[in-house]
Amino acid sequence: MSRDLILVAFALMTWGVGEGMFLFFEPLYLQEMGASPLEIGAILGGVGIAMTIAYLPAGYLSDRFGRRPMLVSAWILGTTATWVMALSRTLPIFVLGIGLYGFTSFVVVPLNSYVTAARGKWSVARAITFISAAFNFGAILGPLLGGWIGEQVGLHFSFLAAAFIFLLSTSIIIFIRPQPVEISSFERGRFGFGGLLNERFMRYLVVIFIVMFAMYLPQPLSQNFLQNERGISLFQIGQLISARSAGIVILNLTLGQLNARIGFIIAQAAMAMFTLLIWHGTSFYQYALGYILLGSYQTARSLAVAQGRALTQASNMGIAYGMIETVMSLAIILAPPLAGYLYTQNPVWIYSFSTMLIILSILITFFFSPLKSSDL
Repeated sequence: MSRDLILVAFALMTWGVGEGMFLFFEPLYLQEMGASPLEIGAILGGVGIAMTIAYLPAGYLSDRFGRRPMLVSAWILGTTATWVMALSRTLPIFVLGIGLYGFTSFVVVPLNSYVTAARGKWSVARAITFISAAFNFGAILGPLLGGWIGEQVGLHFSFLAAAFIFLLSTSIIIFIRPQPVEISSFERGRFGFGGLLNERFMRYLVVIFIVMFAMYLPQPLSQNFLQNERGISLFQIGQLISARSAGIVILNLTLGQLNARIGFIIAQAAMAMFTLLIWHGTSFYQYALGYILLGSYQTARSLAVAQGRALTQASNMGIAYGMIETVMSLAIILAPPLAGYLYTQNPVWIYSFSTMLIILSILITFFFSPLKSSDL
């Protein structure tokens, strides 16, 4: 394993601790600040918009000017956004901070490109799922701290503690080394999209959009559902979110060893089990098992990117990853408002509807994905 991959892993692990302290408590904190379920859904959908518009420019810039500058800038901006949330006292300023933080999700494009180039003899799937596992190893501790702090002194202080932790993470990432820039497509005067606009790649984008929409739909209001409908405390919710992070580590390190297409389908099946356990579960332990399986969403995202590498070249890898992340993030725009609507009609409808969609997405992946196991 290279020095740079180790530094990235440590920076992500530290960031995972900080992000885990507040990210999944955001819907609850918005509720405390007076936002309704529909408003929460709309706000989270707006975060999805901020994420989506950032991916393609990030892909272009990382291909054109290098991946390291994009990584460092994302770390700095994410830290700044967290300080905005931590110091805010009104809903509009807090939402501004959420939006800025969502915008920094563009980091996954140069990050995945950087790791792909630094992976050595590892497969793309193994390298990408490894760094995701490192992040979520840190995120196991974060929700426990965030839930405990939230119960003791209020959720506001969870954001403040995370902002300090992000300063440490940023001090690690600045030591990674730059990588050579693949500029062949630019030397020929092409922007980089042309080679990607083919039938296989476009069909793949449609498949992963359907999959990610189905897998994300049950997530935005699950913490609210468990608190409001099942009586789960903040500290218990923190434990559940930690279970999710543990699930990501376990699923990444196991499914990441498999063929990426097979692992992608298994991850979807695990997500269907999450919806069933939250829908029909009657005990904290059933919910904990469900949240372990919820980790399959992040594993599926990593495996979706890994599969996309088979459809692109090194010179436009950033743009390709940017397009994949953009399409996946459309789910984060469209799913939360639908989840908010379903919740206001009947909270359990989120899970019944999601279960049917995930089953459909598995079938679509199996029959219509342009990538087969032999391609990977």
